[in-house]
Amino acid sequence: MNAGEKGFTIKDKRFSANGEGEGERKKGNGEVSREDDTPLPELNFAAFILSLSSSAMLHFGDIEDPVSGKKEKNLLMAKHTIDMIDMLREKSKGNLTGDEERLMENILCELKLRYVKESKRGI
Repeated sequence: MNAGEKGFTIKDKRFSANGEGEGERKKGNGEVSREDDTPLPELNFAAFILSLSSSAMLHFGDIEDPVSGKKEKNLLMAKHTIDMIDMLREKSKGNLTGDEERLMENILCELKLRYVKESKRGI
């Protein structure tokens, strides 16, 4: 940046000045809930991996896109998500509980088999 040039600032409107997400509020017990009182899922590793798995299923066309409302298949993005989960498996070796390891292995096995099956359909 040259002298005299101003940088830029990114303001994320999803979060208010008090650090809470728009449409969310903190309960007295520290939990975060949506304004409609639907509790958010517990934040843990298993929930994170299941979220990524759901993303892959969206890309396989199993789940409607929440924005468009359409089921669309995108095998490239499904593979990208599977590769991301595989990378997390490699990077987290030795740091997971037995249940977390089994969950990740089972999800990866199912998603990889599904990808091969879907890829062959396209040939």
